[in-house]
Amino acid sequence: MSAALESYQGSLVLRGVEISLAERRLIGPLNLSVAPGEIVTLMGPSGCGKSSLLGYLCGTLDPAFRGAGQVMLGADEISTLLPERRRVGILFQDDLLFPHLSVADNLAFGLPASVRGRPARRARIEAALIEADLEGFADRDPATLSGGQRARIALLRTLLSAPRALLLDEPFSKLDARLRDRVRRFVFEHARRNALPSLLVTHDPADAQAAGGKVFEVGPG
Repeated sequence: MSAALESYQGSLVLRGVEISLAERRLIGPLNLSVAPGEIVTLMGPSGCGKSSLLGYLCGTLDPAFRGAGQVMLGADEISTLLPERRRVGILFQDDLLFPHLSVADNLAFGLPASVRGRPARRARIEAALIEADLEGFADRDPATLSGGQRARIALLRTLLSAPRALLLDEPFSKLDARLRDRVRRFVFEHARRNALPSLLVTHDPADAQAAGGKVFEVGPG
């Protein structure tokens, strides 16, 4: 997967970032820097705007909310860019695999247009599946996969899009304890290996401990 990424990576830097709903400030001003390969955890009460903050970073903030502040990714200010130009990957609680597509077709959806030709695209997909210990799964129906397998496919699809940063919106919360530990290690190892600055939103202190980075309590003020 590393070969799919650019040869350079930069930090994800938030400067004075705020999230508001109507006249009420939910988060901020928030200032933090996430280095390549570092995983920073955001914790806070439900409804405090953590997921909305991730939406602001990747360009999908619900119009009911207002976001402000500067977001830098490497040397680029990305908060004014369209979502597809930001190159920020995100994983959610649900894997969001397309049920009508095979595993390979789900993964192909994440491949950039620069990977041209069916053989080249199939080779990239097969290599990713081998790396995830899912060799031979290309033609499988997502409905036949376990929860852990689906979570790994979701991460592979995100990584194949060659993001420069990774956002994690409680992606482990629906997994049982055994799968949670395994999938969490898989995600974190790939984030570090690909030098992706990563932000993790979670309610689980064990997630924060496994991430091994700084922990921020977010909310008003």
